Amino acid sequence: MNAPPHLPADMLKTAIAGIPVLADPAGLLAVPGAGILVASDLHFEKGSAWAAGGQLMPPYDTRATLKRLAAGIARHTPSTVIALGDSFHDLRAAGRMHADDTAALAALVASVPRWIWIEGNHDPAPPPQFGGEVHETVELAGLVFRHEPTEGEAKGEIAGHLHPAAKIRRNGRALRRRCFATDGTRLVMPAFGAFTGGLNVCDEAFSRCFGRVPDALVMGREKVWPVAGGKCVGDG
Repeated sequence: MNAPPHLPADMLKTAIAGIPVLADPAGLLAVPGAGILVASDLHFEKGSAWAAGGQLMPPYDTRATLKRLAAGIARHTPSTVIALGDSFHDLRAAGRMHADDTAALAALVASVPRWIWIEGNHDPAPPPQFGGEVHETVELAGLVFRHEPTEGEAKGEIAGHLHPAAKIRRNGRALRRRCFATDGTRLVMPAFGAFTGGLNVCDEAFSRCFGRVPDALVMGREKVWPVAGGKCVGDG
């Protein structure tokens, strides 16, 4: 995967610890110089887990997530895909997947030269039947990929887990959307799964990592918009 000669208008080019990256409004992060595409917190079968607990939800979240992920892979044509943890909502998720979704996921993993599953807190042992590698942490292209962000300084870290979202007030109106959280040195990915929510970047969980409210690369419907952390507001 090489950097496109003309950057698509919907993507935002930025850098993490000096490494050029592209924030895709679908919630994916590309490292074009290394052929890497990152997705975090897919949470396959979250809907069926909720249904088992009595919360009836449409059982199509896995299929919707797979469709969006396949579209992102087709767009970026990466040589390496990194699923940044919590790809499966729990250790029994693979057993609840519809056979068509199981086949689609296996085919998607096989379509990429290298697929890396990062262990998450929901899936410390990603199921082996889909193929790919399993790691707790991976260092590639000058960046460190792990599921849970470390507290304090962590240069070049790309993490997930916190499901960042930004709330912005403008002209008397408020907008709240998923986002990438960053200070230019490290980045926390938005959750990619269909039924995943978001934690406000003003929450102290982000301050423990960044030392302040991080800047937000906000996912609009057709574009990623950079918003300074000082312009983000809490949910209260």
